[in-house]
Amino acid sequence: MARKRRSFSSEYKERVARMVVDDGLKVSVVCRDQDLGETAVRRWVDQLKAERTGQPGEGRPLTAEQQRIRQLEEENRRLKEDKELLKKASAFFARELK
Repeated sequence: MARKRRSFSSEYKERVARMVVDDGLKVSVVCRDQDLGETAVRRWVDQLKAERTGQPGEGRPLTAEQQRIRQLEEENRRLKEDKELLKKASAFFARELK
């Protein structure tokens, strides 16, 4: 029977990944103890390693710093789009006033 898909918090994923990276435990041991799949844990470990080197990694960020960086990047992107729209609108209305 197929296992129901579970979801985990970023804090839990980070804690599990730290067991492998910082504590030096084997992925198979952590998976057995925590009743997790190896693929997911390996992904979390790769994500943690990427975030520690300053790269965004793939998937949702694990660390609070990377979560904040992604949030700020999204806000920055939206603000740039708004600025471009306002620039175009002001150019349009400046032509209309002449």
